[in-house]
This record gives sequence, C-alpha cells and structure tokens, in this order.
Amino acid sequence: MTSKNHILVMLPVTQKHRQLFQEASPESIFDFTKPKTIQKEQVDVANIIIGNVPPKLIKGSQNLKWLQLNSAGTDGYLDEGILPKGAMLTNATGAYGLAISEYMIATLLLMMKKLDRYLLNQSMCQWKDEGTISSIYGARILVVGMGDIGSEFAKKVHAMGASVVGVTRTQKECPSFTEKMITLNQIDEEIGQADVVVSSLPGSSSTYQIFNKDMFDKMKKGSFFVNVGRGNAVNSIDLVDALESDHLAGAALDVTDPEPLPEDHPLWKAKNVVITPHVSGFFHLPETFERVVRISVDNLRRFEAGSELQNIVDFKTGYRKL
Repeated sequence: MTSKNHILVMLPVTQKHRQLFQEASPESIFDFTKPKTIQKEQVDVANIIIGNVPPKLIKGSQNLKWLQLNSAGTDGYLDEGILPKGAMLTNATGAYGLAISEYMIATLLLMMKKLDRYLLNQSMCQWKDEGTISSIYGARILVVGMGDIGSEFAKKVHAMGASVVGVTRTQKECPSFTEKMITLNQIDEEIGQADVVVSSLPGSSSTYQIFNKDMFDKMKKGSFFVNVGRGNAVNSIDLVDALESDHLAGAALDVTDPEPLPEDHPLWKAKNVVITPHVSGFFHLPETFERVVRISVDNLRRFEAGSELQNIVDFKTGYRKL
C-alpha cells in the first residue's frame, strides 16, 4: 500500500487517540473532524475513512480505498453505487458485545424481578407486593444471532446458570457456553421451549419481521423477549398483541420499527414493555469507544503493511466474513 494517504477520521477522538492513529500511519495526512461539520469535499479527497460518514456523502467518492465503520451494522453502505468499485468495507464487530450484553441482562432481570412495576408503584407512593418472580438461573434461553453481542450475552447467562441454545445463519460448532447450536430454519423446533428469547439480528431481507404473530404464538406462554438487533426484525403490532394477551410476560426493546417510535404508537402503552431509544450501544459506555479505536488503529496498521484487515464485510450478505 502507498503510505501517502488522506485519512478522514470521524470519531470524537482525544489527543491520545490522534497520536495512536498518526503512529499507525505516520506519512499520511489526517483530517480529524466532527460528524456535524463534515463536508462533501472532505469525503471526496479521502482515501481512507474511519467512522460512519452518511452514505449519501460517500456516493461518487472515487478516491476511497477503505471505509472503517464505527458500528457493527452496515445499513446503507452496501446499497448500489455508494462505495466505489474495489473499496473495502470493515465494521466494528467486537466493540459492542460488552455494553449491549450487559444491557440485555439488566433489562431481562428488571422484567424477571418485576422492578419496572415496583418503580411504577414507587412513583405513586404505593407499598405493594407484586408476587412471584423468575430467575436467569435454570432458565432456557434462545439467543437468536450469535455474533459478538449474542455470544457475550450467552456467556454471561450461562455463567449465571441458564441453559443456552444459539441460533445462527449457518451451522457452527457448539461453544462450551451453549447446550446446542441451530440454524434459523430450525428455530421452530426450539422456540416453544424457551423461557427467554433474545434477538441481536442485523437488518436484512432475510430477517425482516421474522418475529411476527406466527413466531410469537409459538413462543412459550409467560416467556420474555429482548431485542437489541434491528427493530425491523419485529412486527411491532404483533408484539403488542402478544403482550396485551399476556402470552408474553414482558419485552425489552432497545430498537423499534420505526425509529424514533412515534408518540402515538401502541408499543409505548403496551403491557410489560421496556423501551429505550437505541442507547444500549453507541459510545455511552466509554470502553466501547476505546474498543472501536483499537479496532480502527489495528486495521490502519494492517492496511499500511498490506496485511488482511479484520472485520471485512461480505457485500453479498452484509455480515463480517468468517
């Protein structure tokens, strides 16, 4: 690779982070800029972009050799005509598992221990016993999407005494923290036995509204549902019906369809639902940002050395190449 590259970095870096990037590619010209101030001219001159530049600004940028996303998702970047022919795309898989898996456990425990109801009682100054609760210990948990996020969650709940079944696109070996691994087309065989179903699926045509009335009806009565992947993997109205009928004991959603969720959407007032505005990831946990920087700097070193980059995205599937 040529060493004289124009590198656009769209991350909220400190001086310490800037130094790491500059040490990884000392001959390059760096443009550290804020997302809100980015201009098309800055994008067009860049050979390398680190950070999620709006896809519409990338379109027509013929100098781009490599785009390193600060997200695991690739929505919009694989659309026809966005990236120039031959440009590489890498994502930040590995950065978000810690933060989002902890969010999943926190919201699951909130529902299982009925803490949401106790918070509501507190707001009304009510001293009221809400009765029987449930536990992760001994629960059978179906993890749909066993990438970095799903696997981190699976490890944690296994350590807490749960029995875990993982669901992936293609058949994979069974890691020590799962009881078994199945593919998406085998999900009907397991979903009715699960006490908890969690989804960390990315957005794609194959996952669009995969959780619909048919799927919710197959779920065990009194089970819990958690979604941290993409909102469009769930039919929101069907989920409302499953909650209102008490078929599901609760749902925790960090993603919805649409986003932002309109004020008049019935999900807001559905029974036993916890909704957060897509905040389980991003950089809310400082360690997440540090991981994104480490991945990006390591890939920049690899690029300069002519070595294979990590987290290369397969343009056909939208997933990281295995």
